[in-house]
Amino acid sequence: MRVLVTGGAGFVGSHVVDRLLADGHTVDVVDNLATGRRDRVPAAARLHVCDLRDARLDDVVAGVRPAVVVHVAAQAAVSRSVTDPRFDASVNVLGTIGLLEACRRAGVRRAVYTSTGGAGYGDTDVLPTPEDHPLRPSSPYGVSKITAERYLECWAGLTGGRALTLRLANVYGPRQDPAGEAGVIAIFTSRLLSGAPCIVNGDGEQTRDYVYVGDVADAVARAVSSPDVVGVANIGTGAETTVNELYRRLAQLTEVRRSAEHGPAKPGEQRRSLLDAARAKSLLGWSATTPLDQGLTQTVAWFRKELKR
Repeated sequence: MRVLVTGGAGFVGSHVVDRLLADGHTVDVVDNLATGRRDRVPAAARLHVCDLRDARLDDVVAGVRPAVVVHVAAQAAVSRSVTDPRFDASVNVLGTIGLLEACRRAGVRRAVYTSTGGAGYGDTDVLPTPEDHPLRPSSPYGVSKITAERYLECWAGLTGGRALTLRLANVYGPRQDPAGEAGVIAIFTSRLLSGAPCIVNGDGEQTRDYVYVGDVADAVARAVSSPDVVGVANIGTGAETTVNELYRRLAQLTEVRRSAEHGPAKPGEQRRSLLDAARAKSLLGWSATTPLDQGLTQTVAWFRKELKR
C-alpha cells in the first residue's frame, strides 16, 4: 500500500521508511530537513521537502493520496521545549493539526502517530506503566505530544478515521544525533569514542526503558498492516536500566576505563520510567526482541563507522 511518513529523513523516521520499503510498501516522505538528512531517504522512497506548518502540505498529501499516514515528525528535544515552548507547540501541536486537516481534505482514513511514553506519563504510581495511567507530563514537550494525541482522537471521531498512537519508550540506535535529540546513549557513545568525559546528572540511579529503533520500526510496520487496531499502545521493553549501568556497559564496549563524572541533578527529571507493552503484544503481536547489549553493540559499531567517514 502507499504510506506517507512524516519525519522520514530523521532518526526514527528513516528506520521506519527502511522497514516499510522492505515490507513492499510504496513510501513517500515529508520532511523539512531541519534535523533530518536527505541521504537517509532511500532512492526507492519519494522525498517531499515541506514543513508540516506550510500550506503546501495540502497539495503534497492530496498528490500522494496515501492509504496510511505515519506521523513521526516532531520537535523532539525536551530541553528546547523548556526554553522555547512556543516553538515546540508550533511544531508538535500546530504541525499535527495541519497534517490532520490535510488528511481530512484528501480523504485519508488511517493514521499512526508516534507519541512519547516517559515524557507523557511523567513520574508514575505504577511501574511498568500501562496506557490507562493518568498522564502527568512535566515538560512542554510531553504536554505537546499528548495534546497532539487528543487532536488525533478528535480527527478520528469527526472523520470516521482510524487512529493508533504508539507511545514510545526511550528510543536509541544508529543514526541518532548526539547533539540534536539528546538521547543519552548517543551522547555517551559519541563522547566515549572521541575521548571526551561523560557527565551523569545527579546520582545516576534514575532509570529508563531503552527500546532499540529497529524494534520501534517493527511496531510501526505492524500498525500499518493492522488497519483496524486503534487507540493507544506502549512500545517499550518492560526493563529498566539506570544511567550508571548504561555508562558501565558503553564504557566496556568502547574500551574506556575512565569513570563518568557526576553533575547536579536536572530539576524536574523523572526518577523512573518503565512502560507496560502488553497491549502492543495483544493487539499487534509485537514485543521488543533486541536485548540491550545487542542494541548497544550495534549502536557503538555505527558510531565508530561514522567517525571514520
